[in-house]
Amino acid sequence: MTKIDEMKDNLINIFHSAKIPKLTIQEQEYIKIIIDNAYKNKAVWTVLITLLYYKVLNPKQDIRYHKVELKNGFSGRTFDTKIVTPTLKKLNTPSMAESGWLTRSLEQAYPYTLDYKGKISNKNLKNAFLHILNIIETFNSKDSAKNKAADFLNALFAGIKEEMKKNQISITPLAVKDNLDILNIISLLDLHFHSNYHSFGASKLPVIAFYAIYQILIKELKRYENCNLKTLGSHTASDKTSKSAGDIEIIKDSHIYEAIEIKLDKEIDSNMINIAYDKICKFSPKRYSIFSTVGIKISDKDNIDKQIKKIREEHGCQIILNGVLASIKYYLRLIENLDEFIENYSKLVEIDNELKMEHKIKLNELLKNINTLI
Repeated sequence: MTKIDEMKDNLINIFHSAKIPKLTIQEQEYIKIIIDNAYKNKAVWTVLITLLYYKVLNPKQDIRYHKVELKNGFSGRTFDTKIVTPTLKKLNTPSMAESGWLTRSLEQAYPYTLDYKGKISNKNLKNAFLHILNIIETFNSKDSAKNKAADFLNALFAGIKEEMKKNQISITPLAVKDNLDILNIISLLDLHFHSNYHSFGASKLPVIAFYAIYQILIKELKRYENCNLKTLGSHTASDKTSKSAGDIEIIKDSHIYEAIEIKLDKEIDSNMINIAYDKICKFSPKRYSIFSTVGIKISDKDNIDKQIKKIREEHGCQIILNGVLASIKYYLRLIENLDEFIENYSKLVEIDNELKMEHKIKLNELLKNINTLI
């Protein structure tokens, strides 16, 4: 076993054995803020876990100095990329695609002191993040600092495990499947996407619906012969910083064959086409689809048409724009078994860690009454 594997296994053991330690009321509040924002701001979560774990392993290092170009600094990004992010993915906790240090607000070459200049948009989150590090690095004893880092790491892991348990809701399978109707399914999806949720995460529901359909299409349509779906990833990264071609990626011969981007309550505008073009140039898909629940921005339509024509001529990629529900209705007509779509969608919702309890409870309610929705 390599040293890197040993450190990964050690972090996994810390996670599984983590229990809430004794902390001050203020420290508990900082931990709560980090956990409450762990899925919304995975970069801060990832960077903090990385720094705390590094401190446990290297007590003499001031972890606020997270870059080698800083005096007496170290490479937090390298440690994250090689050890922490792969481990967080394995544990199914919040994690980045590659590293928390790819986020502009955290990558800047300033130490993470209380006057850190990086613009973390959530002020309470920034304050909690910096104060946790400050508490650790203002201890006189290196052993005390190491122990406090271990306490914070345990508190974060124990807290996120509780958060994950809250969102573990079983989706009840349909009792009767024979009389499923496309219009009932579309009505169910529309209500599921647009219910009055109080928590973050509903924007991923249309993505999951399309993923559930493509799980079937790549098996049944000749167009997708010898294709496979890339594992569904996070839906929290912005389009500009995402390292993927789209929300859903179809792979053929180890290359991206098609990319699909899905928007909940966001109009398709010229800027989306520009972002898509950057990704088309980078990944070279044959087809790039953008589906929105509210369609195309009318005032941008002429310009969008020109952009699509230009991209087709210059690159050869076909861009497809359409509504979410209209596209799903069309695809449902192509598949042989509507039951399989509902089963796929239900399973994906059940296991997704970014969705909250209320999203899963709502689906159970809708499935129970699916044949009365229209």
